[in-house]
Amino acid sequence: MNKEATRSKKRKKAKKSHVSSRMNMLFFGVFILFSLLILRLGIVQIVNGEDYTRQLERTEEVLVNTSVPRGKMFDRYGNIVVDNQPVNAITYTKTQQTKQEDMLAVAKKLSALIKQETDRVTLRDKQDFWIRLNKDVAESKVTDEEKKLLEEGELSQSDYDALIRERITEKELDSLTDEELEVLAIYREMQTGYNLSPQIIKNDKVTDEEFAQVSEQLSSLPGVNTMVDWNRAYPYGEAFRSALGSVRAIPEDKIEYYLSRDYTRNDRVGTSYLELQYEDILQGQKSKVKTLTDKAGNVIESQLIQNGERGKDLVLSIDMELQTEVEKIVENEILRLKRKGTHHLFDRAFVVMMDPNTGEVLAMVGKQYDEEENEVVDYNIGAFTTAYEAGSSVKGATVLSGYQDGVIVPGETLYDEVIRIKDSPPKGSWFASRGPQYFTDTGALEISSNGYMFKIALAMANATYTPNQPIDIPYSAFTKMRNYFGQFGLGVETGIDLPGENTGFQTHMNVDAGKLLDLSIGQFDTYTAMQLAQYVSTIANGGYRIEPRIVKEIREPSMENGTMGPLLQEMKPKVLNRIDNTKAEIDQVKRGFWGSFNGAHGTGRDFIGNGYEAAGKTGTAEVVYFGPKYEPGTTPEETTNSTLVGYAPASQPEVAFSVLAPWIYENGSDRNREDMNEIIGTQVLAKYFELRQKRMNEEGTDKDTEVDVAEEAAEDGN
Repeated sequence: MNKEATRSKKRKKAKKSHVSSRMNMLFFGVFILFSLLILRLGIVQIVNGEDYTRQLERTEEVLVNTSVPRGKMFDRYGNIVVDNQPVNAITYTKTQQTKQEDMLAVAKKLSALIKQETDRVTLRDKQDFWIRLNKDVAESKVTDEEKKLLEEGELSQSDYDALIRERITEKELDSLTDEELEVLAIYREMQTGYNLSPQIIKNDKVTDEEFAQVSEQLSSLPGVNTMVDWNRAYPYGEAFRSALGSVRAIPEDKIEYYLSRDYTRNDRVGTSYLELQYEDILQGQKSKVKTLTDKAGNVIESQLIQNGERGKDLVLSIDMELQTEVEKIVENEILRLKRKGTHHLFDRAFVVMMDPNTGEVLAMVGKQYDEEENEVVDYNIGAFTTAYEAGSSVKGATVLSGYQDGVIVPGETLYDEVIRIKDSPPKGSWFASRGPQYFTDTGALEISSNGYMFKIALAMANATYTPNQPIDIPYSAFTKMRNYFGQFGLGVETGIDLPGENTGFQTHMNVDAGKLLDLSIGQFDTYTAMQLAQYVSTIANGGYRIEPRIVKEIREPSMENGTMGPLLQEMKPKVLNRIDNTKAEIDQVKRGFWGSFNGAHGTGRDFIGNGYEAAGKTGTAEVVYFGPKYEPGTTPEETTNSTLVGYAPASQPEVAFSVLAPWIYENGSDRNREDMNEIIGTQVLAKYFELRQKRMNEEGTDKDTEVDVAEEAAEDGN
């Protein structure tokens, strides 16, 4: 037993000795590794430290963004509306070490080779340039006392420079020659660029001769280069041009905003309308190059770290063939009237056509007559940025508001008579000379009864009418009717995907009882052509106010020129609200609209027999003129606006439209009357169905998949 214990004890001792030896070897190995690491760090920091420090000081990493072409725009059928056109360009790239004297010397040489416009040269640019050319004279413009204040720090350098600029005379600035101003224009562009980032000096109308001469002289023009740039191109010319927007250099008041979003000073951006609204989509992804330079600014190495990609493409809801044809119609009718010489106030007209089931704008036309040039110019943006009294076109909203308020029910008969309120002009229907008459709601819409609408407005205001007696109507009655109208898009934002929308003008002063009656027949507040189109679309589709849209889809850039790339995002119809009317009430107004265009007493019977059945409402508004010819301080002339809203086919609407022609009849007289609303309306609707039939013959169908708005709204919980 003792022998066994002794043997066990010896085994344990031998095992312990073995473990101890292995641990010692491990610790020794760790010690050697740490020693080697410390030795290596010593070599790096002590032996080569100064070399590495000098190398670090000698080099600098600069990240340079290179611009890429913007995304294109297509119409709903894939036709290119906005393209990128390659153009010759002359650029300048400065380094960290470039001096202003060097840039000025290059600018002088370059001015002898190219012609540079001077329209972007500012007063400040001229003053600073004059000071640079006339240093001694400039210094003499400050007193010794002011110089002393600068030396003592009591006057800042910027204030000191401002004193000099303020004392430069116009005569001295006028002494700058055309050649010097051209040098200044080039020098100005050179200064705006970032270091190592090419700055466009000229890319507009660079001639082949200029391009060749500069290319040949590059060795004597340090920093200057020639390249192929891009400019926006418009295959359809001026059609829809103003709504597309402009692309320009970043505006001065937006510099900080764009710089914070990774833009550079020499980038071009959308500055208006579609180009501005969809800037983030169209701008694209810049290529990024990491450049390593030495202390002198010389490039040692360049490395591409991000490939550039052209901006995403927009597919518009606009049918450019329809847009172009409608523009021709409006332009021809404006010119026809202006040649008569009897419509001196009339100078513009607008048409909006849209799919009432989706809100997609098919055509948005605005034209304006330029008297000085004796020509009609593009004013498409006026369709949503300018507002006018619409007249009887809004009576459908008045009747539906009466239903909502509970003051009338479908089929109700009211007495049409001249309304005579004390201290207010008599108000009646256009047929008032025939005497008082009874009308149902549909009959009132067909014949365009003012008296019927007046009775609705008075009932909504809880007012008791007694002929030739005053009526006390609270302002809340105006607010109530405007709230009802707002459900249709009248007097509120339509939500169109374009900036600068005008909601119209609502008067809040001197709102007597008579003005409420005017509001009920569209002769008080003002509305845009876009609002009128949204309003009639709401009735046409069964009561859903849908946001109008210009952009239908967003697509990836295509590898093949002239074709659309893969679909990235489809813009779904957006229901803003449903009006608080039943289907029966909306159908009743639709019957009234059908009668207006097709009934025996309809005011829009020009639509009969055109190969399609339309419905809608005509309108005239007696207004006072405050247009561009009005002279402040004078009595404004009386005139009349001509308007129209409608949809077709009447039984299953696929297109809704509005026509707005302000200031067309003169001096309150119908002597020179032109029913411009129907003249334009019948032509544009005929053109729509003509193109529709042509596409059906060519492709089998011209319609995209129909969207059931009611079903969509129900699914979305609207």
